[in-house]
Amino acid sequence: MKRRYVSIWFPFLLTDWSSRTHIAQRLAPLVFAAPVSGRMCITAVNEVAQQHGIQVAMVLADAKAAVPELLVLDDKADRAEKLLKAIGLWCIKFTPIVALDIAGQGLLLESTGCTHLWGDEKAYLHAIQGQLSLKGYQVAIAVADTVGAAWAAARYSENLAVIKAGSQVDALAHLPIAGLRLEQSALDRLHKLGFRTLGAIVALPSAALKRRFTADLLKRIDQFLGKEDEFLLSLRPVVPYSERLPCLEPVRTRKAIELAVEELLLQLCARLAGEGKGLRKAKLICHRVDGKLVSITVGTNRPSSHVPHLHRLFLQKIGDIEPALGIELFVLEGLMVHEAASSQELLWQQDTGFAANDIAELLDRIKGQDPACQINRYLPAQDYWPERSIRAAAYLTEKINLPWRMDMPRPTRLLHPPERIEVTAPIPDYPPMLFRYQGEIVKIARADGPERIERAWWIDEGEHRDYYAVEDEQGKRYWLFRAGHYQGDHKSIWYLHGFFA
Repeated sequence: MKRRYVSIWFPFLLTDWSSRTHIAQRLAPLVFAAPVSGRMCITAVNEVAQQHGIQVAMVLADAKAAVPELLVLDDKADRAEKLLKAIGLWCIKFTPIVALDIAGQGLLLESTGCTHLWGDEKAYLHAIQGQLSLKGYQVAIAVADTVGAAWAAARYSENLAVIKAGSQVDALAHLPIAGLRLEQSALDRLHKLGFRTLGAIVALPSAALKRRFTADLLKRIDQFLGKEDEFLLSLRPVVPYSERLPCLEPVRTRKAIELAVEELLLQLCARLAGEGKGLRKAKLICHRVDGKLVSITVGTNRPSSHVPHLHRLFLQKIGDIEPALGIELFVLEGLMVHEAASSQELLWQQDTGFAANDIAELLDRIKGQDPACQINRYLPAQDYWPERSIRAAAYLTEKINLPWRMDMPRPTRLLHPPERIEVTAPIPDYPPMLFRYQGEIVKIARADGPERIERAWWIDEGEHRDYYAVEDEQGKRYWLFRAGHYQGDHKSIWYLHGFFA
């Protein structure tokens, strides 16, 4: 899947934050100021102050002289970073990967695989912008194949810009070179040389740029084009075993929460069961409309991926969840995941397998669904000849008197009788290079053998067998044998006797 990135820019971050609780500030020219080298300088402005010509980094005394009615608030160190971090944590409802862009006064999101939950990328951006606007923040937002392209589009292109995959150069060529996220000194040098747009600088060959500019310019161009990967440092580490369920409308009822938990467990447990793992500790995180998080945690004595059991554990604690105005996102995290023994393996344990009533009842139900089906249990027999090394159990709970042979590989599926195949082998007693089975040619990549098995002459007559365990180029494994000794000019007879798991 092609990766997609979203850039969110807050042009008036601090002033919007202050105006959320002080409505009168929205209509007045407002700035934040802090001491810089012994002088009070402006660190943030609102839209009204910007329209009066007030800019960031201006000396506060000059700004007050130009606009006497200017409102001034004291700025604090790291205030913008803390504010961006709080907004970024709130944005995790849209994607699990959210990173800070402190220098660019914004956020970076990886939206890969998330946008379809809102319909398409346009609706996804509209949902983010709309909810941030309701909270009082003015934002510009864009999505593209690379972080660099999204960053440039958010700040210098139209709002809610959706840059189609692979088209960032054509779509953004007219933007100013400031979209490359370069230092001001590098931008000044490019302007002196006559470069004004992204298209002009991106079109130049790398060799020419390398001779005249620093490596930072080449790096930014490669990141913009997608030739160099740019990794985001997520605000919260992504939990390896986690599932998300966004809600089209906020939910408040217990029944809706129960259904959400069940759906999340179905998704997570299906994944865990496929990997042979189970949950020891799981956490349900509910993102409320008011921005607060509520959570409940359950634990198990042994790893489990049994959905009904885990669902009952969560049902005991759902009453602790306070939905308030509604929950808009559910996240289920597997905090502790351990290897889990498959319940099917209990069938082959002598002590607890077929002696359990549950197993017998299960087999009865299977038989009842299809009376024509045959349910057999096999036990090892005292014989080296493959066809006679197993026997059918007389009854379900018959005990094993002999251990299964484990010293030599044996296939999980044995053909009876063995099927004749055509084999190409280089020289006598060497494993085959390929064989033809059911009209298809199988090329052998690896082989082990031979293992010679002699016939019991007092039971039947015939040749011995030389067995080879072979593996083809796709990783499939077979059990082949040659009947008798290599016979020189006479063609050897080969058989396929089984398949390994």
